[in-house]
Order: sequence, then C-alpha cells, then structure tokens
Amino acid sequence: MKTYLFLLIALLLTACGGSQQAGQKPVITVSIEPLRYFAEAIAGDRYQVVSMVPEGSSPETYDPTPRQMIDLSRSRAFLRAGYLGYELAWADKLQQNAKDVPFFDLSEGIELIREEGHAHAGGIEPHIWTSITNAGIIADNIARVMCRLDPEHAEEYKTNAAGLKAKITNLDKEIRAYLPDAPKAFLIYHPALSYFAREYGLTQISIEEGGKEPSPAQLETLITRCREMHVGVIFVQKEFDTRNAEVIARELHVPTVTINPLSYQWEREMRAVARVLSNPNEKL
Repeated sequence: MKTYLFLLIALLLTACGGSQQAGQKPVITVSIEPLRYFAEAIAGDRYQVVSMVPEGSSPETYDPTPRQMIDLSRSRAFLRAGYLGYELAWADKLQQNAKDVPFFDLSEGIELIREEGHAHAGGIEPHIWTSITNAGIIADNIARVMCRLDPEHAEEYKTNAAGLKAKITNLDKEIRAYLPDAPKAFLIYHPALSYFAREYGLTQISIEEGGKEPSPAQLETLITRCREMHVGVIFVQKEFDTRNAEVIARELHVPTVTINPLSYQWEREMRAVARVLSNPNEKL
C-alpha cells in the first residue's frame, strides 16, 4: 500500500510540475507551528511559510498527507526541529520525494537534553523551542538558512533576526520577573517543558513514564513527590488524556491548566506558562 502511495505521489508530481507559478511567493515548509512563528518573523514578506503538522495534531505520531508531500517538493527548503517523532520516522521518505529541497536541522548548536529511558527517539528531548536561549539559536539558524537561500536580501534577514532576538530577550526579562516567588516544581502530563525548566532552574515532573500511563502504584508515588515538592499547578495539553491529571489535581487540591507548546503563538504561550507558575489560579 505504501509503495502504491509513493508511486501515486511521483505521478502527481510529474503531472502537476514542481515550478513556482508566476506571481506567487516562494514557499518554505517548517515541521511545526512554533517554527512558523520564527521563520515568518525572519523571512518577512518575501516568503510564504507553511507548517506540516497542523495545530492540534501530535508531531510524535503525525503522518504527512500525499498533498503535503507534493507541496513539500515545491518548497525552497524544509526546516525541522530535529528530533520530533514524525521528523525521524518520515525523514527518508520526505527527502526521497523532495530530492531537490534542502533540509535544515534547527537544533544545530543547541545543548540537547538526553535522558536514559526517554520515550523519544535516541533519548533526546525534542521540544527545543521552549527555551529562550534555544529560541535565539533557532533564530540565528533560520537567518543563516534565509541568507543561503536568498543572498541578495541577506541584510534584511539579519535585521529581521536581530529584531526577533530583541523581542526574545525582552520576553526573558518578563518571565524572570514572574518566577522568583513561584514554586520550583510543576507537574505536566507530557514532558514538553524540559528546556523551559532547565532555563529557569525548575523541576518538571511528568505523569508519563517512558511514554506510558502510570500504574496505580506509580500514581501514588507521583502524588507523594508532588506534595513533597509543593507543586502548585498541573499543566495539561489538549493532545493527551487528562484523566490522571485530574485525579492528581483532586488529591493535591491544585488546578489543571491547559497549555499549548505547539502553538504558533509562541511568545504568548511562553509568557502564559510563567504567569501560571506565578499564580496558578489566574485566568489566562
């Protein structure tokens, strides 16, 4: 079935052609929505930026559609976070079907978090964009890509990147202003804020263990640990089951707060996490 699918894609590529239609902006494809935020800020009006994983879908298990495979072959570049599940699972297939499209790993230069027994491939935590320091490195990486793709407008891309990094620096100051009186630990269903926690000296406790739901005994241990560390909030994400989080919240008498680390609104989401840690009962 998969062989047939890729033959079909190849035929469609031949029939439709890969050339850019007159008057259309060239396209850059990114793997997820937060990267679209960074890429649009740097590319400005010169490129259209599209993300492969739609908001609300999990990049750990996402399967690109045949239409997306065709669209990717017409892109000027594909920018990936580096270690997301679908990026790794589909890397060879995507490159085979877009042989003339350069692929760029935006995790280059980032100090990656590696964990033994981690559910992610190679034990590498893939949510690199949830750190201010990493965001600056991602911006620099994207600027280099843009300068390589379009050297004629390199100074413009460098200027845009500098403006984005100034916003990132200001956001860091805001976040640090929220955190001095906040609890130093938080609970989250899926460990998507590892880099955020490292950045600000916090402890992230995950409900998931190796990508699996906790057993009743593990749940009890988790509740005890949260009490000992004075956890004040439980973060949940709409892509995951919240039942265990709700059980723990009732036991600890703390609120559950929905966040979206995969949102295009990267700046808003990062600020929201800090605000909730500072005041878990504040409505966002």
